[in-house]
This record gives sequence, structure tokens and C-alpha cells, in this order.
Amino acid sequence: MTHNAIRLETNVGPNGKLEVTVPLAPGTPVEVLILAATKDDFGDLLHAANSSTNFWDNSWDEEDWNHA
Repeated sequence: MTHNAIRLETNVGPNGKLEVTVPLAPGTPVEVLILAATKDDFGDLLHAANSSTNFWDNSWDEEDWNHA
């Protein structure tokens, strides 16, 4: 079975109930996948990207790469 994606955003109602209107004919079989939105926290990656690169600045590394 192939799938065609339809992206909808809604909020969970009382008792976990979801109501959406989809552009499909009545009786169309569907598969429902729930992806709960979360806040992206990339603080650790940002810190790593901005951290020192002194580790790579050494004579042994330079020699190995320059004579590879």
C-alpha cells in the first residue's frame, strides 16, 4: 500500500479528542500517525559548534594531513 501525506495541525481537546476535516471521500482507509510538537533545544549543539578548535591545531595533525 502506498501513502499520500496530508499535513494538518490541531490541538488536543478534552479527554484526548482530536477533530480534523480531511479532503478525502467518506470510507477512505487512512493511517493516523501522531507527532507531538516539542520545543527544539539545540543548546548543547550550539555550544559544541562554538567551542574551541584548539584540539585540531597541533603539529602532529598538521604533519599527518599535509603528507597524506
